[in-house]
Amino acid sequence: MTTDHAALAAAVLPEPALLIGDELVTKTSSGHFDRVDPSTGELLGRIPIAGQEEVDRAVAAAKAAFPAWRRVPADRRRQLMFAIAQALRDHEDELKQIIALETGTPLAVNRLAMAIDQFEYYGGWSDKFEGELITSYPDRAFDYVAYEPYGVIGALITWNGPVINASMKIAPAIAAGNTVVVKSPELGPYAVVRFGQILIEAGLPAGVVNIVSGGPETGEAIIRHPDIRKVSFTGGPAIAQKVMGVAAESLTPVCLELGGKSANIVFEDADLEKAGQMAALMSTIASSGQGCLYPTRLLVQDTVYDEVLERVRAVAESPVIGDPLDATVMMGPVISQGAVDRILGYVEGARASSARLVTGGDRIGGDLGRGYFVKPTVFADVDHTSTLAQEEVFGPVLAAMPFTTEGEALAKANNTRYGLAAYIHTRDLARAHRVAGELEAGYIGVNAFPAMTASAPFGGTKYSGFGREGGRAGIEEFVHHKNVYIPLG
Repeated sequence: MTTDHAALAAAVLPEPALLIGDELVTKTSSGHFDRVDPSTGELLGRIPIAGQEEVDRAVAAAKAAFPAWRRVPADRRRQLMFAIAQALRDHEDELKQIIALETGTPLAVNRLAMAIDQFEYYGGWSDKFEGELITSYPDRAFDYVAYEPYGVIGALITWNGPVINASMKIAPAIAAGNTVVVKSPELGPYAVVRFGQILIEAGLPAGVVNIVSGGPETGEAIIRHPDIRKVSFTGGPAIAQKVMGVAAESLTPVCLELGGKSANIVFEDADLEKAGQMAALMSTIASSGQGCLYPTRLLVQDTVYDEVLERVRAVAESPVIGDPLDATVMMGPVISQGAVDRILGYVEGARASSARLVTGGDRIGGDLGRGYFVKPTVFADVDHTSTLAQEEVFGPVLAAMPFTTEGEALAKANNTRYGLAAYIHTRDLARAHRVAGELEAGYIGVNAFPAMTASAPFGGTKYSGFGREGGRAGIEEFVHHKNVYIPLG
């Protein structure tokens, strides 16, 4: 490592704690869990686990803050949202270092612009939720619809991009007038509790956002709590099924942003240099492949298949891999030893199949051997019904396969239980629209990886969940419709 991780951790990591109201709670009823630096395998600290007692306190704080928060004038709420955005800018370097230490995301590629964008965009919505005027009949009446906040929202977030993921839930929820209890991810708790502190420092009233840490029991306690009015969850389908099961007991509505196995279709008329670069970078290098919407299935028209594979191989073998605190590093470790074992399990399964290994396929040793580093890995000639083509690896592994016709490409692309994202590379505008219309996914990129701005709705279909984060749809997730009917005689 080029940086002394232990020394930096001592300097920048916040004290492990829950944030309930404006109080940092370091001692809890349910003990602690350990968090390890994925770059070194060394202990970062012991994180307090929120038990039922602490969850009750956090929900109570959010419930107590709700009546006043929902009545904060829209212009004041907007100003607070903009102040939070500025505070995130001011603390960006600090948060990036914390995230690099606890998740392995390199400083060079870890931008908080997406989190800042969430607060600026939804700050703008604070004073623009107009409601609806309904045409009345058979009698004259004043009939209108008001959009009202639910109350206390339970937000269960993921570790990859923890501040961004938290912002995608917190910003629209509080802009709509709700309060929030966030369960930080077990693999990324430090940045989230520091984020919570920054919210209060920026002027957000105590109790509007509360942060608790813990495992499945903590999440279940939040979902099951009678004062939680809606749950927003980001994670995998297996956990989402459990979330829905618990929420169903009290008929609590849920929003689910889940995983993907996104197809990336490259037609022969595409800009092959750009297509190959995007295919490799966004599946095997960015975040070490640990992203829900990454294009992990590469479908290439057979006439250019070999050329694109060679371009992909060159890019996959190009990144500087190492210490995420080194400004020259583009790719860091995967999140844990468990992730290494899972990823290499998929690799070994693919090796034993008819798939052809193009590059990678191993854990990185040497100076990086103490950390959880896996080489960017590309397999060619992958059967589209195989495990590697069907299951979300959540690591730096790309499955490539050829196709001949547009119809074949669509059939293979849609042959998955997931429906989060899909990508198309072609110079034919009519084909781009035609294929986009047939793809079973909620987020489509044509000749580019989408910018993922807060203004665009993000979410999937099928096993990739339901509900949206971003855009008007994102704030509508956090309001219910109240109809008011007044006869006019």
